[in-house]
Amino acid sequence: MSAMTASNTLLGRALLADGVVSGATGALMFVAAGPLSQLLGLQTTLLRTAGFSLLPFAALLVYLAVRPRVPRPLVWGIVGYNLLWAIDSLLLLTTGWVSPTLWGYLFTVVQALAVALFAGLQYAGLRHSRAALA
Repeated sequence: MSAMTASNTLLGRALLADGVVSGATGALMFVAAGPLSQLLGLQTTLLRTAGFSLLPFAALLVYLAVRPRVPRPLVWGIVGYNLLWAIDSLLLLTTGWVSPTLWGYLFTVVQALAVALFAGLQYAGLRHSRAALA
């Protein structure tokens, strides 16, 4: 089946939580990039760009979370995107491209783990939906 029920399911709740957290984090990073840059030791442009990129993603997640049905391939894409974001966040700390403060390391690691958790919950929601639909 190419579409599945999202709202009021594990998948729907995971998409909604991801959307709300991504939207709040993106807005904070975009609006407060200057002060965050000083606190975290990350470039203002990096924070502002990453924050801005999260806003349409968050809107898509919230939109999908309240839909009665969502396309399975799109949810797989979201899971993949989340995993890529988490991996890239951790790789950023190892490349030498940034020199974060301790708070910057903690922020980057915690948000990477949160994004990986959302990917895991969405994957579990996909698996649960498949079992329920089969």
